[in-house]
Amino acid sequence: MVEDHVERKLAAIFAGDVAGYSRLMGVDEEGTLHQLKAHRKDLVDPKITEHRGHIVKTTGDGMLVEFVSVVDAVRCAVEIQRGMLERNVDVPADRRIEFRIGINVGDIISDDNDIYGDGVNVAARLEALAEPGGIFVSRNVHDQVRDKLSFGFEDMGEQMVKNIARPIRAYAICPNAKPGHTAHPLRSAPRLSIVVLPFANIGGGPDQDYFVDGVTERLTTDLSRINGAFVIARNTAFTSRVKPLT
Repeated sequence: MVEDHVERKLAAIFAGDVAGYSRLMGVDEEGTLHQLKAHRKDLVDPKITEHRGHIVKTTGDGMLVEFVSVVDAVRCAVEIQRGMLERNVDVPADRRIEFRIGINVGDIISDDNDIYGDGVNVAARLEALAEPGGIFVSRNVHDQVRDKLSFGFEDMGEQMVKNIARPIRAYAICPNAKPGHTAHPLRSAPRLSIVVLPFANIGGGPDQDYFVDGVTERLTTDLSRINGAFVIARNTAFTSRVKPLT
């Protein structure tokens, strides 16, 4: 029996999605879609091309991108987030499209125009941990780029995430921090951690589910703006829906 050849390679993986996308679509479906397409066309896709990235796939509000260079992946992510800050200046806070981005570097499997493996899964989990407008990277990424780029990092510690047996060491990119500097949280001052569990639609029909999801996402987004707070991303919190809430 001849086994199919599996193509493995080392790559930097960039995972991103829109914070509060369901809420935004519920408020203004056409306007949100128009904004997202404009951001992709004018900023996100050109930056990915400029930094030699390859968009593997898009999933509504999310995307998975492969880079040969981890430095290019991180630089691309920072420039996208800086560009989004400028593009959102005149947009009301409750209508802004803000991306979360996670970046990992590792061994991946390439098959049928898609990529798989632990390296991809870790990038997706880091994205889910990031706050709106933020970038979380793995320890491998941090160690490879910390002395090569003009910004610093905040050590977020070990994080337990869905479907990954071992804890992930996460670092938040701080574009305005001293280059090469990594801030470590004080042990005497634990970081405030919050999770907004999904609300249940107990009175309305299925057509009201988007509104209920929107309440959860809006609270998650607003709480994430509290200085010093760590708020579990909506993708992670929504996994609790499969379990009965008591």
